[in-house]
Amino acid sequence: MSREPRTYILFLFLFLSHGMASHRVPDSRQDLYPLLQKMAEEIIDGSYLNALLDLIQFQSSHGWTADLSHRVLEYLNSRNVAFTIPSLQAAMENHLEQRLYQPQKLLEDLKETDAQQFRTAMKCLLEDKKDRLELEDVVIDLGEIRKQALQSPGVNRSLFLITLERCFQVLNSLECVEILGRVLKGSSGSFLQPDIPGKLPRHLQEDAFKNLSAVFRDLYDQTSAHSQRAVYTWMTGILQTSSNATDDSVSWVSAENLWILGRYMVHLSFEEITKISPVELKANLLDIATENQTLNETLGSLSDAVVGLTHSQLESLSPEAVHGAISTLNQVSGWAKSQVIILSAKYLAHEKVLSFYNVSQMGVLLAGVGTQAFYSMDRRDLLQVLRSTISLHVSDLSPAQQQGVLSKMIEAGDTVSGILEIQGAFFKEVSLFNLRREPGFNTTVLKEKELRRSQALFLFELLSKTTRRPEELLSTGQLVKGVTCSHIDAMNADSFLAQFHYFENNLSLLSPYQVNCLAWKYWEVSRSSLPPFLLAALPAHYLASVPASQCVPFLISLGKSRLDSLVLDTHKKNSVLRKVQQCLNNSIADEFMVDIVGDLLCHLPAATIHHGVSPRAWATALHRLRDCPHLSPEQKAAVRLRLLEQQGLPGNWTAETTKDLGPFLVLFSGDELSSIATKFPDILQQTASKMAGTLLPKEFLWAVFESVRNSSEKSLSSDPSPGCHGVVAPSSGDIFTLAEANACWAPEDLLCMEEHTFIRNVELLGAVRGFDQPQLMTLKEKAVQFWDMPSYWKEYHIVSLGRIALALNESELEQLDLSSIDTVASLSQQTEWTPGQAKSILQGFLEDAGYRIQDLKSFHLVGLGTTLCAMNITEVSLIKISEFRVVVARIGTLLCSTHVLAEFKRKAEVVFGDPAKWSGPVLQELGTIAAGLTKEELQMLDKDLMPYFQPSAIKCLPAEIFKELSAEQIASLGPENAAAVTPAQRRQLSVLQLQSLQRALDGAKTRSWLDTPPSASPARTVSSASTLGLWTQPDGLATDQREDCICPHSSPWPSAFVQCTHSPTVLGGPEDTCYSSSLQNSATQLKEEF
Repeated sequence: MSREPRTYILFLFLFLSHGMASHRVPDSRQDLYPLLQKMAEEIIDGSYLNALLDLIQFQSSHGWTADLSHRVLEYLNSRNVAFTIPSLQAAMENHLEQRLYQPQKLLEDLKETDAQQFRTAMKCLLEDKKDRLELEDVVIDLGEIRKQALQSPGVNRSLFLITLERCFQVLNSLECVEILGRVLKGSSGSFLQPDIPGKLPRHLQEDAFKNLSAVFRDLYDQTSAHSQRAVYTWMTGILQTSSNATDDSVSWVSAENLWILGRYMVHLSFEEITKISPVELKANLLDIATENQTLNETLGSLSDAVVGLTHSQLESLSPEAVHGAISTLNQVSGWAKSQVIILSAKYLAHEKVLSFYNVSQMGVLLAGVGTQAFYSMDRRDLLQVLRSTISLHVSDLSPAQQQGVLSKMIEAGDTVSGILEIQGAFFKEVSLFNLRREPGFNTTVLKEKELRRSQALFLFELLSKTTRRPEELLSTGQLVKGVTCSHIDAMNADSFLAQFHYFENNLSLLSPYQVNCLAWKYWEVSRSSLPPFLLAALPAHYLASVPASQCVPFLISLGKSRLDSLVLDTHKKNSVLRKVQQCLNNSIADEFMVDIVGDLLCHLPAATIHHGVSPRAWATALHRLRDCPHLSPEQKAAVRLRLLEQQGLPGNWTAETTKDLGPFLVLFSGDELSSIATKFPDILQQTASKMAGTLLPKEFLWAVFESVRNSSEKSLSSDPSPGCHGVVAPSSGDIFTLAEANACWAPEDLLCMEEHTFIRNVELLGAVRGFDQPQLMTLKEKAVQFWDMPSYWKEYHIVSLGRIALALNESELEQLDLSSIDTVASLSQQTEWTPGQAKSILQGFLEDAGYRIQDLKSFHLVGLGTTLCAMNITEVSLIKISEFRVVVARIGTLLCSTHVLAEFKRKAEVVFGDPAKWSGPVLQELGTIAAGLTKEELQMLDKDLMPYFQPSAIKCLPAEIFKELSAEQIASLGPENAAAVTPAQRRQLSVLQLQSLQRALDGAKTRSWLDTPPSASPARTVSSASTLGLWTQPDGLATDQREDCICPHSSPWPSAFVQCTHSPTVLGGPEDTCYSSSLQNSATQLKEEF
């Protein structure tokens, strides 16, 4: 991310250094090859990119000898150009960096290259095989050049535009299409503006056309409607020309052409569609099958259409029919959970105990197998399941089901636990307790496993005791989550810089605290090459160290990072954004600058969005703004005003404009949307469908609702229910189209819903988040009307209800059959239960299943979920330790009352010992359970453990307990936990504690060795890190240099291997005294600064 392209800058320096070193006896009479002479002239002219291309071309056809280097230098001297190596390096560095950070000028340079140079540039982008040029002992890494060029914001756009303009005249079309494809795939469709297809050749080789069409198909959803239309016109123009159809009555639209068009076929005109031979649809087949009552016989031939079968139709199937069609049913996508439950039960109807063979046939239906059934399987069969392809579907299981499998795998008394067989996200369910018991961990077995942070912390520390190579651990899957600040501090400078790319490439896995530690370490060992995004993790005043000349790399680096997770404090984020605005001069001039700022665009103030984005940059900026997840109300208002200025009122928009602006329709008022609802109801409804699962403004939902109501058929029931005369009840089509806008139905409308409509759509309705209590009550009444009283409901009925179940009162909940933990698990997914409802569910399960609290297995505890919070402290105390200890992390996600958390904490003491001795992995594992600590126990915790609380635990700590933390402990919380402190907790803090909290939010130093000045170590540079020029020092910071400390060992890790207390290489504790006297003299002053 931060390693900006520098290969261009360094290679000529290396080449000429080598030449100077090999120069012995100059021979000015000896002429250069013409191409090298041309290269030398370009060096004299400052055209360093051209010189690079000429050298690559020369090397492709000539061998390189030592005398060539000094002959080039002699030629330069003969032209009275007296380059020294440092001055030449500086000139090249400045010129080529400016080209990389000003991609418009790079585009101009590429336009001015001659045909051979341009061909060489294109070949460098295209070829994967010859990645390195070797000039004696100097190596030019063309593969790295290509990689960095294709990943550089702005540069990517320049390459796209120049390829369009010149490539098809220089290279063959297949090669040009491959280059276009590579560049386009990295653009998220933003390069594909409406004018681009018109610049493409009208006559392409067949293979080249098909390849480019495939790229366009992949980018369809990321492309604007105007661009889609332009691409469609270009594609159909070529397809029509190449077709043999001469008669207008015969369509050029063959099956192959439809395949080439892909999603673009939706632009076919009605006339063209009528010429295509009609084909039968799946829905008709389903109707025929059900009408002729041949469902059992035709089940296997219905394909994906079977997802339309109702509960009663699925219940009518025979087990034999399901067995016979299992090869079809196990591949169908789109099953509802209730359907999967029914089909799985049918398939397993004759099986007393599950076998590997039966389970291996189930595919997507595996999620319908009960938790208890998994637990009852033979352990050897389960091992086979985890080793086979069916394990791909284990991720579809509920947490309770996964715990059922896991419990069987690690049953007490088994010599082989089977933990090592668990892959992917499923591994995150393994408890810290069981990890401690497994002796077989190494970096190889962890590569394909996802890790919780507590697991990673434990495993990293464990493996660091036997692994002396940091890169072996840092390159292993998600193990980087477990790197602690002490590990980072312990790395010597060279090791840290050499391994930093492992952190950089896995930034999304790192916590804000880890990033803060990385930033301080980098600042200490090599601030001259500090990746700019790390400055945002340091205290805000460090941003002053970014000189104006380094603004573009700063913007690029920060634009590629996740600012919301990098900077959690609002005040600090504002400081970062002020620096960004300063670098931008409050304006974005063109599309290249949009590429450079990247995701920072989502954080720019409303005024910049409204007034600072130029008309030229607006289309590209708008494409990126639509993907911003959390625009503020002010930003949204600015976008809306800009759209009105650019496009006019929505009533004047075209269909394509409406499609392109779809994500922004939520910004407009109901009155403004009414014209869209009238003119383009389909577009409005499609837009709403694409945003399903997000919280949408009420006015937008009402506009969608009215558009559906106005465009649907208003057929009245032939036999309406009492009170429903004249009421247009919801239809299946309405419910499917409306999605979240179903929340706009009045309760009386829902009350008039017909039985077949409710039964077919109950799961869709149960997923609507906007339903209020009266609407949910009405839907519950419909369930009782059509399914009878709750005592008659089966598991699939209860599962299908979703949020509708929240309307069940305590008496109705007691009527449910809750003997299956899977039924309870589906109910516990809802988080809006009252304490009384939760208690009814808990008691209902215990009574129906015949369990006492002390009988509960670990998978029962997981399935009970939020209802565990309804237990009293006596009931919590009865939970078996042997079951509790393997699901601590799951229970630690619950937001229970303080007294319940305190009781869970007491159980945790039995598992993990005295809280005063808890480690970082244990605190992470406990989650909210750690909020049950007493004030005395909190005060005893070492300050270095504070970052290992989960933010949810910090929020759950009562304010009167939280205030008992020392100022030092609060300062050590880390940015993420400091941001989790609630207003109620803040109000209880003293001035000194509030100051400490602000230090934590700002990312200030907390570890003793970091209380030295930021310039306390010599700046180091390394070729593998990005060297973007020396960062200037913030005002008031000292510039003294720290003397190097030497340790008799070279271990990259801390005390896991050795203790070095007298002359440590690695500083990390209060006893470190290896500082120069000049630093000690200024220590008092610098402590105030930090």
